[in-house]
Amino acid sequence: MNTLFILLSVQAVMGAFDNLWHHELQARLPQRISARHELALHASREAIYGIVFIGLAWFEWRGACAFVLAALLLIELGITLADFLEEDRTRRLPPLERVLHTVLTISYGLFLGFLAPVLLGWAQLDTAMAVAQHGGISWLCTLYGVGVLAWSARNVRAVLNLRRMVRSAGTPTHSTSTHSQWITPAVLLTGATGFVGSALVAELLRDGQRVIVLSRDALQARATFGPQVWVVESLDAIPSETRIDAVVNLAGARVLGMPWTAARRRTLLASRVGVTAAVVDLMRRLQQPPRVLVSASAVGFYGASPHASFEPLDESAPARPGEFQSDLCAAIEHEARRAESLGVRVVRMRFGVVLGRGDGAYPMLAFSAKLGLGTVLGSGRQAAPWIHLDDAVGMVRFALANDRLQGPVNAVAPETVPQAEFARALAASFGRKVWMRVPRAPMRWILGEMSTLLLDGQNARPRAAVAAGYRFMFPRLTVALRVLVGTESATPSILTTVTADRD
Repeated sequence: MNTLFILLSVQAVMGAFDNLWHHELQARLPQRISARHELALHASREAIYGIVFIGLAWFEWRGACAFVLAALLLIELGITLADFLEEDRTRRLPPLERVLHTVLTISYGLFLGFLAPVLLGWAQLDTAMAVAQHGGISWLCTLYGVGVLAWSARNVRAVLNLRRMVRSAGTPTHSTSTHSQWITPAVLLTGATGFVGSALVAELLRDGQRVIVLSRDALQARATFGPQVWVVESLDAIPSETRIDAVVNLAGARVLGMPWTAARRRTLLASRVGVTAAVVDLMRRLQQPPRVLVSASAVGFYGASPHASFEPLDESAPARPGEFQSDLCAAIEHEARRAESLGVRVVRMRFGVVLGRGDGAYPMLAFSAKLGLGTVLGSGRQAAPWIHLDDAVGMVRFALANDRLQGPVNAVAPETVPQAEFARALAASFGRKVWMRVPRAPMRWILGEMSTLLLDGQNARPRAAVAAGYRFMFPRLTVALRVLVGTESATPSILTTVTADRD
């Protein structure tokens, strides 16, 4: 039995890594409508694993019970095969995930091979679930079982949430025939499967607009948005006669994540500047250039303000050459401005941290706050610019519709608070307090220049948007957080008196 338990432990550890790294952090399956069938398969498989872990930890499955256990294991095998097919249909697996799945399959085959003679021996005995303890191994397998059953329940909840999203989305009303792809004006989106992009696509479709999406993973994009969206894997696939009224460029790898090594910096630049250049090249070749380009940048354009400084920064504030986050944003904006020579109105939207339930920074911050692990970073006096997801989408749509708005636009809420106040407000929204503080020095040492994203903020103010007439749905942090938690009605408050130079 020791070999069986070793193989079970291997399955548990590798499966946990696969779930956390690939399914949660990379693919973010619980936020993908297209992943609801895959998550349902995962939940079923995890429930079986939970039964197997706990059942083998404490019992011998004798007589007819041995056939029940064998049936469960065969069902798990069928679920795994169905999962492979579903994954290939809905998303493109990275190489490491494919390798890990292969190793898990081999390990499971070895487990079945070693378990088969044990089951045959149990099948010849009188039917019973006979208690058979294995000391600490039994408790370890019980821990595995409880964990995997909890994860199964969590996936069931995610599936139900995604199914509700499908029902609430309704049925699209417009066609994407070949003729309409060329004649009917469309909105082209890059980065459409991201946090802000997916919410924006949903809003555009609800308005009956035709949408074209550029995605490196066409399978995932088509499964997410359905046949009402025209998905292309390359802008070269868009004919020059296609009528594109507006372009929203949201593409780019996450800036906060892996350390900013030389290779990582090249990836960040290529994922943003390269796509922006390709978008402008498309505009040049179209028979009729788009009316407007809204290109995503970030308040990191203003560089790392000193942590004790709370100087307001409007769109006229300069970049800080030599700082990577500033140089990255400046490079994106420089490329986007090339479209101005084509007569295209260009809006360079500098986002703060976007807060929303589905993805982005909020879910992880909220999880920590719920556990009482809210943290002050460094001095806590650095500015923490933020914007609610509804306002992030609303500001993009405002920029698309408002012909007077162009140039840089700070996509941040009017109320910017110090990071310590942000952490306390988030904790208070869950009835918690902030007890922890992480000093600056170890963060600088561990994260290098990337620590500037956390330790040095920008007190950016939305002067351009307010001056153009945009009215914020969530201008105040405490209200936005209460709505995200669900303790206040989701009906947004409307900003009526905020001025562009408010301190």
